[in-house]
Amino acid sequence: MSGGPVTTPYRAIFCDLRTDETIDVLPLSQVSFDDYIGKPGSLDGTVPLPNAELATRARRVEEGRTSVYLERGGDLWWGGIVWTRTLTSDTQGVMTLGIQAATFDSYASRRIIRRSLAYNGVDQLQIMRNLWDYMQQPPQDDPNWGGDIGVTYGDEGSTIFTSASWSDGDETVVADAISTLADTDTGFEHHIAIFRDPVTGLRVRQLQLGRIDETDQSPTGQVAKIRTGETDLVLDRPGSILSYTMPYDATRGGSTARARGADVSDDQSTHAGPIICPEVVADDLLAGGFPRVDLSSDHSTVTDTTTLTSLARAQLATSRGSVMIPDVTIRLDDLVPPALLGRTARIRITDAWFTEGLDARYRIIGVKVTPPERGTPETAELFLEDV
Repeated sequence: MSGGPVTTPYRAIFCDLRTDETIDVLPLSQVSFDDYIGKPGSLDGTVPLPNAELATRARRVEEGRTSVYLERGGDLWWGGIVWTRTLTSDTQGVMTLGIQAATFDSYASRRIIRRSLAYNGVDQLQIMRNLWDYMQQPPQDDPNWGGDIGVTYGDEGSTIFTSASWSDGDETVVADAISTLADTDTGFEHHIAIFRDPVTGLRVRQLQLGRIDETDQSPTGQVAKIRTGETDLVLDRPGSILSYTMPYDATRGGSTARARGADVSDDQSTHAGPIICPEVVADDLLAGGFPRVDLSSDHSTVTDTTTLTSLARAQLATSRGSVMIPDVTIRLDDLVPPALLGRTARIRITDAWFTEGLDARYRIIGVKVTPPERGTPETAELFLEDV
């Protein structure tokens, strides 16, 4: 049997969630983490506790009020909130502390709208920022508000002006309100980027919002997307691509879609059922010979058919016919930049399937990193979509 555990290339920096003051830098083994555009990513790792001194330091990491950053080669690769700790002692008395964390956007899943909010004809990106203001800024000067976790943002705008409202008492989770706003056919992508300020060196948690590429000739109704980097990340097989999968899945696709909204009734004794939008149909698929396959989605906080129709259109746009979300697993080395989400990757593959060679461009929408193990390198699985 070979020697000791594989050394991780990451430093785990634990900080106070609200002030971002560093608590400690602790060893973290068995690290794996992922990150995505539009939904929270996660981190799992283990802090070894070989003695009382390290156990005392680790006790300062408190779930729900501590953040953690992963630093690799001086760059921040991941940041989020520690939500769970698991203390374990095995039969030999070996103690470890398991750490489970989620990216900073997971905070929106832990907050509920408890103040009526209404917007009429407001830029959708401004409404998104207002939802973060709701979470982080008190309605009046309240030193004990406690909602500010240091997420910053810019002032970019979009071409989409919309109306939205949430009522006090509906107990709408902020993450659900964000999804309703962002997931329409004219919506936008969002992600919280982690990096160091190039001037001050301070850590930054910045809300990224999608934008429409002015050079893109797509028709009106395009979702505003996050794009990173000026040049393509070129990945080859044979080469840096270790493996790939391209699942073609008709069970997740369709040619029609409907969306259901809030359950409404005229009084306590009358059950009118949920609001339902008109059916959205991909006529071109049906005319081309594709069978009628139905999609459906539920949005319990939506009370108007216009928004529901837009949500149905968005579902059908991303799930037309069959669904194919390719991913490639690459060797993670110093040539791979930390800011991967939104970057365009040029994938070049030559093998028995692609005998004439695949040369295609995709956008990276998700990243999952697996630590090195004995005999295998550190790898990153990249989830892709067509550019």
